[in-house]
Amino acid sequence: MTDEAKSTLATPLVVPRRKLRVLGTSITLLDPVRQRARADLGFDIDFEKMDFLTCQRRAAMEPESYDVYEQCFHNLDIVWFWGALQPIDIGRVPEWDNVSDLVKLGGVSKYAGRGRGDAPAKKLYVQPGGFLGPKPTRYISMLPTVHNMDSFGYDARVFGTGPDIRPSWAWLLDRRAKGRIALVDEPAIGLFDAALAAEATGEIEFADVGNMTIEEINALMSLLEDRRVEGYFCGTWRDGVEAADLAERGAVAVQSMWSPVYGRLDKARPHFVESAPAEGYRAWHGGGSLSRHLRGAELDMAYEYLNWWLSGYAGAVMARQGYYISNPQRAREWLTPEEWAYWYEGAAATHDGAACLSFPSNVATQPVEQF
Repeated sequence: MTDEAKSTLATPLVVPRRKLRVLGTSITLLDPVRQRARADLGFDIDFEKMDFLTCQRRAAMEPESYDVYEQCFHNLDIVWFWGALQPIDIGRVPEWDNVSDLVKLGGVSKYAGRGRGDAPAKKLYVQPGGFLGPKPTRYISMLPTVHNMDSFGYDARVFGTGPDIRPSWAWLLDRRAKGRIALVDEPAIGLFDAALAAEATGEIEFADVGNMTIEEINALMSLLEDRRVEGYFCGTWRDGVEAADLAERGAVAVQSMWSPVYGRLDKARPHFVESAPAEGYRAWHGGGSLSRHLRGAELDMAYEYLNWWLSGYAGAVMARQGYYISNPQRAREWLTPEEWAYWYEGAAATHDGAACLSFPSNVATQPVEQF
């Protein structure tokens, strides 16, 4: 064969595997989720994990850098306002009718009480004109997926045990824990933990803690600054790894906590307790949104991924984190009867499930910030 003939031989066609880029936090960007979604959907999936503040900023300012944005409804206002996202057509979401009324109506039924604050139902639907509101339309801002209610963890050796002990958000400003109090470093979460504490102590009365006035915010900041100067706080944390480390080292007597963090505890497990606050919990709801740049095949991939989240497997993974999914009956198909009874029906555990709980660290773990 001549050199000229060799040069005309066709080279093999190499078709790059399709890839979906997902931006989010360590709450939902878990490797078992990515691996299973990749296998089920037939395309590559890249997870980029960030802390809450960095994730929200990236989502708002660099929408071309991701395809799907996963965070919480309370992060949505800024990202939507910047025009970084496009509406989701519920006609392309087969499980939509099975999504809980908790997010559609703001309660598990029309008779259930409604919480205060920035509930997903208030910003779920895209209204004519492009703003967000509660009136149902064909388009939504974020596909509701995982949700939970949080409180705080405390050292029972400091605050006591027994049926007469009634945990209160006020403990986050309690003198008994002076020098050993930490808050989560995410304003939309840690700020409200502090507000609930100030309200519980009676030091500040909010007209609507979910929509504070400038005067109320100033009063809260002044109160926290006074406590900081007095030495009440030992630091803040940005992910579950940092929160667990604070408890394990005995640095905190009370702090903001997320459900999976308790599964990371070792030495602190016998005495560091999850609270059931007398005033009620602080809830949150997460989901997935579509970047504004998506069109054609890329948009189809993103819809496939969002729909996969409601197909059951991811909901089961979230249940084992102590979280809940917006269409729980599909998750039930992937849980054992014992798991379903424990996580969803409130039954006692039949065996130690601590091994199921995991809270992977972010790609880059931030140091615990000191006051």
